Amino acid sequence: MMRLRQFISFAFIVFFTFPIAILPYGLALKVGEAIGFAGFFLWNSRRKIALDNLRNAADRGAIELKHSPFFMILRNFMNLGKFLVEIIKIYYGFGDAIFGKVEIKGEENFRKAAKKGRGIMLITGHCGNWELMAVCLSINVSAVKVVARKQNNHYINRFIERTREKYGNRVIYKEGALKKILTALKNRETVGILMDQSVKRSEGLIIHFLGSNAYAMKTPAIIAHKTKTPVLPIFIHRTERGHLIEIGEEVRLSEIEDSDSALLQDTINFSRPIEDYIRAHPEEWLWIHRRWKKIRPQ
Repeated sequence: MMRLRQFISFAFIVFFTFPIAILPYGLALKVGEAIGFAGFFLWNSRRKIALDNLRNAADRGAIELKHSPFFMILRNFMNLGKFLVEIIKIYYGFGDAIFGKVEIKGEENFRKAAKKGRGIMLITGHCGNWELMAVCLSINVSAVKVVARKQNNHYINRFIERTREKYGNRVIYKEGALKKILTALKNRETVGILMDQSVKRSEGLIIHFLGSNAYAMKTPAIIAHKTKTPVLPIFIHRTERGHLIEIGEEVRLSEIEDSDSALLQDTINFSRPIEDYIRAHPEEWLWIHRRWKKIRPQ
């Protein structure tokens, strides 16, 4: 019975999304903006979270407000709408027009890290169209094993999984992920981790993020110390032409002798590029996530 309900839900999603997938790219972006615009006014709970997050970050001096918070979060929702229609087109196999408008910089940083022969760990956040970034990276640079959460709906999850595999990527689901990550790195593969969201206390360390204490994922730092795998930040943002993917230089590991202090410092260092991205492109981060929910703001 559960599978039947899931299938019906999946069928409804296909019914409403496939017409978007076959639209010309330019028109699809306009539809996406309209979806985001409507979502801003209809999704009250997430709009409030996003506005509170942005205002609090601005009050702490962590973000410069070039426009009113209301306008910036409206633009944020409209960007999310555009990201959504781009992902829809990619999932249905109509992504060529999108891929042709993506530029990649910093590939030399990736090649330099690959020469070390220890695999590569890419760290990023929910910045820009991160799903498009993973696909384009696989097409142009290297296949990636992406650490992700399994969708509750079996049919939706399989649909997403097949799309990722079509372009050469593979998924490592979060439950029991550590062993699979270590195996992939041992095999000199590339692993991608999104590390900008709040985590359980047992999975994180308290760091200063955008001016206030927050739990940050400690797993990348633990893995990097254990394997000596090079860690590279990677991000994507929208440009006038399309999108720009930037692969940063390797983040050097801390040389602090105390292991706990080194782990904390590396977690801070891994999170810093995400903060830099948010400051540079505040309208393209996932402000609707309750990033500071498990700890009292400072």
